[in-house]
Amino acid sequence: MGALDGKVSVITGGASGIGAATVRLFVSEGSTVVIADILDEQGEKLAAALAGAAVYQHTNVSKEEDIKAAIDRAVSRFGRLDCLFNNAGFGGVSGMIEETDTTQLDTTLAVLFCAVVLGIKHAAPLMKHQGSGSIISTASVAGLRAGFGPHIYSAAKAAVIHLTKSVAMELGESGVRVNCICPGGIVTPIFGRHLGLSEEAIAEKMPLLNQALAMVQPIRRAGQPEDIARAALWLASDAASFVSGHALVVDGALSGGRGWSEAQAGMEMMRAALTSKSS
Repeated sequence: MGALDGKVSVITGGASGIGAATVRLFVSEGSTVVIADILDEQGEKLAAALAGAAVYQHTNVSKEEDIKAAIDRAVSRFGRLDCLFNNAGFGGVSGMIEETDTTQLDTTLAVLFCAVVLGIKHAAPLMKHQGSGSIISTASVAGLRAGFGPHIYSAAKAAVIHLTKSVAMELGESGVRVNCICPGGIVTPIFGRHLGLSEEAIAEKMPLLNQALAMVQPIRRAGQPEDIARAALWLASDAASFVSGHALVVDGALSGGRGWSEAQAGMEMMRAALTSKSS
């Protein structure tokens, strides 16, 4: 038996990275899935590989009508909606704050924050009617601590975390759970896309990204999409039936503070400075 037997899920950004890993895991655990994304070729290929357990729906999450259509597709094809994973995202506008482009600002907020609001908006009535459901959103450690992402990205992820807590207070009364996941350094195409690289170039650079992330995290490996998928599986399952309004951090202790070795090196430098003889 699977942890999601008989459940129906919609996963935005489901064609690659964390989304694709979650689609595969959810299907293996018994859920049928609507893969909602703008990467049509990758989404169709993934759906075909899952032999009827998943369908692909072209979904630009910056458009409310596309989000509604993805949720409607789940109901029309599979009869209900048990889990919505608001996962689609990108790096968005970056750079110095005085250089912020307003058009890019609007697009960034539309994808990273407004899409989460709208996903919850259209999932909530269905789940309230059922008296059950799990809504999960991808936030970030950048929403918890400064310095882990661009300004607007970080602020939007902080907003997702607080939205999660706020909406959980409303929907909990109807038996619907609302949580988010705060990934740390996860090896996904988002880094390469933010730099404007092609999908082929991104795939080629993945080993280097693995190495780089392994060097900066207390657990000395890069986070993998499957790490976040397993967290999403738990939040979607009945095993987390009393968990709501929670921001689940999955980051190898990255957001905990300074690494132990770094802190010890700093202490040694201070000790040397304080005990050295004045010239």
